[in-house]
Amino acid sequence: MTSRGTALVTGSASGIGAAVAERLADDYEVVGFDLEDGDLTTRAGNRAAVDKALERGRLDVVVANAGVQHVAPVEDFPEDKWDQLIAVLLTSPFLLAKYAWPALRESRGRFIAVASVHGLVASPNKIAYISAKHGVLGLVKTLALEGAEDGITAAAICPGWVRTPLAEAQVAERGDGLLDVQPVREFIEPAEVAEAVAFLCRTRTITGAPLVMDQGWMAR
Repeated sequence: MTSRGTALVTGSASGIGAAVAERLADDYEVVGFDLEDGDLTTRAGNRAAVDKALERGRLDVVVANAGVQHVAPVEDFPEDKWDQLIAVLLTSPFLLAKYAWPALRESRGRFIAVASVHGLVASPNKIAYISAKHGVLGLVKTLALEGAEDGITAAAICPGWVRTPLAEAQVAERGDGLLDVQPVREFIEPAEVAEAVAFLCRTRTITGAPLVMDQGWMAR
């Protein structure tokens, strides 16, 4: 059993997940979980992620970060892509919370979902992503209410455009105009999101709510 707390981070191989794993390593034993470890579209994959963390003997933080994207108008949006995005972006956080809940109760732990400003606003041609991210905000609100008496906090981080391979591919394909929705037309660095995760691990005052870091997007 580790003498330090343990943090589980999904989607840890690159982008935000890698930055979060690196940052939390200052304070926790970090267990990363990515595609090579299991399939987060399945119940078995999510169970395996939690079990991998529990091998350390305890679980203090779950960061549901794994992400995927598909861009298409609703009439052309493939149904299998809808299923995939909802599974990774919404059902996986639910399953991670469900399976980790007894351990988080014991540790008075943290559940943190990396959502998006698209959990609060919409853009065209991203119907599955936006629907899932809106659902994630409902998820953390409910978890916060259920966990309050046991000292468990649950929150979501809602960044604007973050400099990840996924986001940069979209900007390259569709043009830099995508950044125009942000008054500050710059990418947020993954390390900045990771620092927000670390902050949520230190405080019990933010629960059941989004932490918005959107470069002014929602101020319009």
